[in-house]
Amino acid sequence: MTRTAGETVRELVDRVTMLRNGDHSQIEPLAGLYALDAYVTHPLHPEHANSATAGREALRAHFSRLPQADVSVASSVEDFRLHTTADPEVVIVEFRYAGRVGQRALNTRCIFVVRVVAGLIVESRDYIDHLASARAYGVLPEVLARLGAGL
Repeated sequence: MTRTAGETVRELVDRVTMLRNGDHSQIEPLAGLYALDAYVTHPLHPEHANSATAGREALRAHFSRLPQADVSVASSVEDFRLHTTADPEVVIVEFRYAGRVGQRALNTRCIFVVRVVAGLIVESRDYIDHLASARAYGVLPEVLARLGAGL
């Protein structure tokens, strides 16, 4: 039986959380949630808004870089809300990653607009508060410096 769009996206969010918390065994199952030609964008990313990650292999590589070996993360998914649309392939989820990154608080809000076909993600637009995430991971000054250098 094929997962619904909502079930697929919930699994995605839960597995990303486990990966961020240091569970490297999530990389392959995460990649397996995507179609071979999946297309993922982060339209509000302050540095990469005009780029995309295309294809399952590129997503696998992205996930393999996600857990930072020198950073201790203890996070969970809070306030998860699934919104269905008139198109059964498209769902919108809103949630936040909450917890701690080392000694810093993590409170990153997210909204994903996702198209799922036959249980696989074919397209996702991920709207994430990247500056809040950068603050939690202790890299906000570097991000802001790079943004300022581009002016």
